[in-house]
Amino acid sequence: MAICRKDSFLWGKALLKHAAVERRSSETTKILLDDIQKLRLEMDHVGPEVHSPEEKEQNNKMVVKKRRFLRGKKKFNMDPKMGVRYLVDNKLLEWRAESVAEFLYKEEGLNKTAIGNFLGEREEMHLEILKAFVDLHEFADLNLVQALRQFLWSFRLPGEAQKIDRMMEAFATRYCDCNPGVFQSTDTCYILSFAIIMLNTSLHNPNVKDKPSLQRFVSMNSGINNGEDLPTELLTKLYASIRSEPFKIPEDDGNDLTLTFFNPDREGWLLKIGGRIKTWKRRWFILTDSCLYYFEYTTDKDPIGIIPLENLGVRELQDTSKPYCLELYNPKGQKIKACKTEHKGRVVQGKHQSYKLSAASAEERDHWIDAIRASITKDPFYDLVSLRKRKVINNTSL
Repeated sequence: MAICRKDSFLWGKALLKHAAVERRSSETTKILLDDIQKLRLEMDHVGPEVHSPEEKEQNNKMVVKKRRFLRGKKKFNMDPKMGVRYLVDNKLLEWRAESVAEFLYKEEGLNKTAIGNFLGEREEMHLEILKAFVDLHEFADLNLVQALRQFLWSFRLPGEAQKIDRMMEAFATRYCDCNPGVFQSTDTCYILSFAIIMLNTSLHNPNVKDKPSLQRFVSMNSGINNGEDLPTELLTKLYASIRSEPFKIPEDDGNDLTLTFFNPDREGWLLKIGGRIKTWKRRWFILTDSCLYYFEYTTDKDPIGIIPLENLGVRELQDTSKPYCLELYNPKGQKIKACKTEHKGRVVQGKHQSYKLSAASAEERDHWIDAIRASITKDPFYDLVSLRKRKVINNTSL
């Protein structure tokens, strides 16, 4: 009987323990179910915003669109026409003058040299884009120097004279529209704009020793206002503004030196004699902006040498060691102001009184001589201003 009571006691104790476990399990289960229900409600609330197929597809389209737009900008910086065509073909840019102009004027990360080259093209659509681009500038109540500062910051002037002419013509027209009565004609604005640009170069280029005075600046602009002189007070104010602060030339976005070499006057392999032992070495040469750059390889970003062509001459040279030679020399017999990079990366000034180069053929040599000579002598600003001044004088004499 005692055994039965003991068994009953143990069995009852087991039942109580089991009941306690059941209660705890039930409570735990309830908590878990409550948590699951809360999570389900949160997922039901967020799900349509993040995980719906429509939203996911839309997000993917936006990512693809953004990538293509960035690719188009990169293409533009390498080849402006190709970049714009890519953006238009992918429906990321409308082929309308106003749309393209706004893209060039407002979009960040575009190469300023590429913008200038694109705007300077002479096709009808490009002329419309140029006008729309210039119209985005507001020149009202600005003097001519202030307007030029704004205009020349939005792109870099190309080196080709005809492109410069079209762009400065558009600028002069826009300035006169914004400031009626300041000048008697757009020709006056055009001529004075170039005079200001050349004054900026003369005053702030350390290689120009003969700095123009105010009197000279006033004298060189006499009679350009349809045969009349511009107010001396106006010219004095413009001169003082340039003398106190030079134009800021925009750096090419990306800060990549290779952007300097986008549209070279000429490029190719030449042999160059140099070094301590004076041996011939093959170098890749790029002629642009009145400078001759040379590289060890075509893929190099930075040149190993730079030869400014200002005040230099170029001629055919007979050399017994190599055929088809040309020579860069200083007519005054002075050392050429050039620089090169040493093996450790230090930039040092060159000590050459001449540079001897060898081409692959007589024809190649002659092409290089012609290109270098044209680069040394070209002054598109001077030629353009001279032509316009003659036009003004001829019109007033009729």
